[in-house]
Amino acid sequence: MERRRLTVTALIQARMSSSRLPGKVLADLGGQPMIGYMLGRVRRAARVDNVAVVTSTDASDDPLAEAVAAMGGRVHRGSLDDVLDRFGTAVNEIGGDTIVRLTGDCPLIDPAVIDTVIALREQTGADYASNVEPPSFPDGLDVECFTRAALDRALVEATEPAMREHVTVWMRGDAGGLTRANHAAVVDASHLRLTVDYPDDLEVVRAIVQQEQTAASPYDFFDLMRVLDGRRDLRETNCHARNEGLERSLAADAAGRTGVTEQE
Repeated sequence: MERRRLTVTALIQARMSSSRLPGKVLADLGGQPMIGYMLGRVRRAARVDNVAVVTSTDASDDPLAEAVAAMGGRVHRGSLDDVLDRFGTAVNEIGGDTIVRLTGDCPLIDPAVIDTVIALREQTGADYASNVEPPSFPDGLDVECFTRAALDRALVEATEPAMREHVTVWMRGDAGGLTRANHAAVVDASHLRLTVDYPDDLEVVRAIVQQEQTAASPYDFFDLMRVLDGRRDLRETNCHARNEGLERSLAADAAGRTGVTEQE
């Protein structure tokens, strides 16, 4: 009997109420909203069957939902703060045996890297696969992929606020005993930054996209590395720590357990 091909659903997590750069997902990037530019790249991933933007039901995200719908994209809306639950309700609605988690602040995501992480999870049989354990790609090319069963377990067993906000924290921990696999870049480029959290991040990404628009084809990971190698000004523009939001959430959880309040 021929083995059934697994259905892969890519969910792009996005919202308008970013604390560091509100509304960034609708910022102009190459003549279109940033989320539209990212959708175009994700849709080129050969192993992805379904793509949707998962945002919240909060009124602040109405413009985002409307913009994605106007571009012909699929939108699912769920909890603002419990993003793990938002993923659960999205998969219940859309379906999918394998789920790819992407974030809307990574517009330069490489479709080939998405496909490679999906293939790695399938080939190894891992519950969770990514290119972030440890990171070796630039911040902004992160891909996480997990089974529907892993998501279902996380929905029940992930109880800390940070686990609910950041979706895969429980999966990446040891308590659940999930099997994990990691895809490493050919060179360690984890010190580079291609995500958009601050105005200077957006400046860098816009400069890269402007250069890409004169190229024969969309940039992949290696093209991006060549651009950054030749543009020291871009490499030195946006010097920020990686995963600042996650670190703050984990610190807040720890503070709650010890009775100490987090200081902003």
